[in-house]
Amino acid sequence: MTATSASPIASFHLVRYADAGAMSHMAFDRPLLRAAPGLRFWRLLGTGRGRAMSLGADLRRWALFAVWRGEADLEAFLRTSPIAARWRQEARERWQVRLAPLSSRGTWSGHDPFPATDQAARSGGAVAVLTRASIRPRRLVAFYRSVPPVEELLRWQDGCLASIGMGEWPVARQATFSLWRDADAMRAFAYRDAAHRRVIDQVRAHDWYAEELFARFTPYASEGVWDGTDPLRPP
Repeated sequence: MTATSASPIASFHLVRYADAGAMSHMAFDRPLLRAAPGLRFWRLLGTGRGRAMSLGADLRRWALFAVWRGEADLEAFLRTSPIAARWRQEARERWQVRLAPLSSRGTWSGHDPFPATDQAARSGGAVAVLTRASIRPRRLVAFYRSVPPVEELLRWQDGCLASIGMGEWPVARQATFSLWRDADAMRAFAYRDAAHRRVIDQVRAHDWYAEELFARFTPYASEGVWDGTDPLRPP
């Protein structure tokens, strides 16, 4: 699948550096991203060590989630931005994918990054999912108690190609990016797995989140490696 240059698209970039000194990029990259032409929405994210939203942090690996006015703007960023140049020169491992928005529900810091998005998924194709939550302080303990079983489910879930937990802000603002073989595999985990359903029921019943976002995409044009391979191009 491809997107036209006039269609809004998203991109996800996962970059691993040699050491924890990469933390400084979280501060210095922000002015450059604010000035990037055609960049409508972005978040720099630290990553966890597991597949779900967890407390453990990997200080060498960082992520960028971005929404672009069109394909040409992302192309220009990758070609001319000093951020992208540093990825090419300094990263020990990097992976990126372009994302055609399919649907979204909720907000991120009060904004809807994907207004008027409701497209049909490509039949049988891979699906990317972004979940993001701002957890109420009084629900933090209950939330993190629920993480290990969900992470174990993701690790062995049939059809989950890859998944990573991320943090926009320590502990309370968490996100997950995952790749699925197809929409059926994603739905089987999200809606039919009993353990995951119990967590969702607790979230709703006890009002764990002050804000949340759930978005789906068709991933295309992946490049690089994530933990040694491209999950969208398995051997």
